[in-house]
Amino acid sequence: MSSYFPHAGAKSRLHRFPLIQASVLTSVLLGLSSVAQAATPAACELDRTVRFGGMNWESNLVLTEVERFITDKGYGCKTEVISVETLPALAALERGDLDVNTEIWLNSVADPWKEAEATGKVKRVGDIYMGGEAWFIPRYTAERLPELKSAADLPKFKDEFKDPEEPGKGRFYGCPAGWGCEVVSGNLFNALKLGDTYTLFSPGTGATQKAALTSAYQRKENVVFYYWYPTPLVGSMDLVKLELPAYDAKKHGCLTDPNCANPEPSDYPENPVFTAVNTEFSKQAPELTAFLANVSVPLELMNDTMAHMEKTEGEPEDVAHWFLKEHEDIWSKWVPMEVAQRVKAAL
Repeated sequence: MSSYFPHAGAKSRLHRFPLIQASVLTSVLLGLSSVAQAATPAACELDRTVRFGGMNWESNLVLTEVERFITDKGYGCKTEVISVETLPALAALERGDLDVNTEIWLNSVADPWKEAEATGKVKRVGDIYMGGEAWFIPRYTAERLPELKSAADLPKFKDEFKDPEEPGKGRFYGCPAGWGCEVVSGNLFNALKLGDTYTLFSPGTGATQKAALTSAYQRKENVVFYYWYPTPLVGSMDLVKLELPAYDAKKHGCLTDPNCANPEPSDYPENPVFTAVNTEFSKQAPELTAFLANVSVPLELMNDTMAHMEKTEGEPEDVAHWFLKEHEDIWSKWVPMEVAQRVKAAL
């Protein structure tokens, strides 16, 4: 009996070998199939370069690089970024000088977008996340000035926010020049009748604005400003929102109008952030348009991505690669499986 069972065991193992070999062979073939699919070059729907609008704020720059990488590696298209400001970007999208505007903040350009959409030359294709806007002071300023609760209180504290160029007035940091939010913050500034006590300072670029605010914060200076989120700046600072009058759709609608004759104060509503494309582009490239329509990022993840950018001081392209490597569970849902495989192979 002792010699029988080892022999039987050996025989049994021999019978199992074909099953094991078949299983291994199947796994290898599946792996090779996956690699083959990933290695299969994609044929772009367009015989020209896809043109993305490059707005100069961080979330847009990162998401644009994410979309470009997928468009390039997953769909086989050449891409470029054209630097442009918010309102000129809408005109460029209408003309077809741009194909894709990754982030449009609806409440900042409500009327201009409505007019552009009415031409039929542009299309809103997908909602990315729900952003927000506010007027802020640092928490250390709120602790120094406990009676400063609302934007309407600002005239009483003008000397605490002295404008270095006009010391008799305070300085309010508005939206960068040429951005859609400049219209709203300017109209709101006028609606609150702050012109007698404050200057409305519009930085030349988003980078200039961020540098000025970061410098003031690091020196613990009192500063009052408009900003939006999710952004690295809001995520990295301890800030307090100034109270604004309750949101009123009609009043806010006028605030978004560059020609608003009688601006009245209203709080900012939640701000839908969406992707828009040129309509002709959507006809020429339906697969790319379907991908762009699927791009959606949870706000918490967008905050984390902006925090990562601030912590690492990474360039948009670097942060985009980090996002693609770390959050495959998110972006892989935007595209067909074979596209996702090509993107993963390229990472």
